[in-house]
Amino acid sequence: MFQHTEIEEEEVIGKEHWVMNEGSRLFLWEKALDLGGDGLGSILFVHGSSMASQPTFDLNVAGRPYSSAMNWFALNGFDTWCLDVEGYGRSDKTKDSNFDISSGANDLSVAANYICDLKKIEKVHVYGISSGALRAGLFAERQPERVSRLALDAMVWTGEGSPTLIERRKKIDQFKATNRRPINYEFVRSIFMRDHPGTTDEKVIDAFSEYVCSLDDSIPNGTYVDMCENLPIVNPLNLTMPVLVMRGEWDGIASVDDLLNFFRLLPNPDKQFKSMPGISHGSFQQKNYLMVYRMLYDFFTQPEPVYVG
Repeated sequence: MFQHTEIEEEEVIGKEHWVMNEGSRLFLWEKALDLGGDGLGSILFVHGSSMASQPTFDLNVAGRPYSSAMNWFALNGFDTWCLDVEGYGRSDKTKDSNFDISSGANDLSVAANYICDLKKIEKVHVYGISSGALRAGLFAERQPERVSRLALDAMVWTGEGSPTLIERRKKIDQFKATNRRPINYEFVRSIFMRDHPGTTDEKVIDAFSEYVCSLDDSIPNGTYVDMCENLPIVNPLNLTMPVLVMRGEWDGIASVDDLLNFFRLLPNPDKQFKSMPGISHGSFQQKNYLMVYRMLYDFFTQPEPVYVG
């Protein structure tokens, strides 16, 4: 089912949740038409290196319906969740840590266990973008019994052939010298300019950048260090659930060959590789965002195979 009126977006209900992980408070945000149910399933959305979860997944832009992916998926039958991993947004930021990908995967484990206990379910669908895809993949390796279907968007595997990481490695000494780096509006805006300017409307860039900077004036360096020095982090051979790999046409974070090599090693034959035309980095904020939602919806609602041989 697909909803198409902005009035119905207003019917989506939001609720904040808080969970503890090793003495730190983590912020979880839930949106659904019925907070008491699970609908078509629960989706846990995982944010990237440079922003918290709500700007990425629950954005509001005047005149642009369904800028909130959570609203769109809630209206189409899902219980939706996003998490600020430690060091970001509304979650605690007090530890002396650069909050690397592994620590984010630990946060996802706590969040998924909380959701499953609350909803009395065994598994959640998981979508991660950029370093959030690495967090999601590593969590799925560690706790495959908690993941129904896994979607990896704007991911990198080995880093081979990545223009973005070539440039980022030039600053590795800066990233390793301190746990956090400052951010501002111009930095967030640059995310949409570095690969292929024009894929995102200016009003969306403005709304997104302002929301990100309202929650954080600095962000952890751990994911940048990991992506520059410690790849590969996710082992595709350990991802036993159905997997969707999504790559924007102009995304510089990973080459097509790098991701295809990852895709070939995924053991579950229920797997898909989607090339997203007209997309750079940050697919939910792009002009073609509704196409991305539909790709993801189709994957999460795909029937399980009747015959497996």
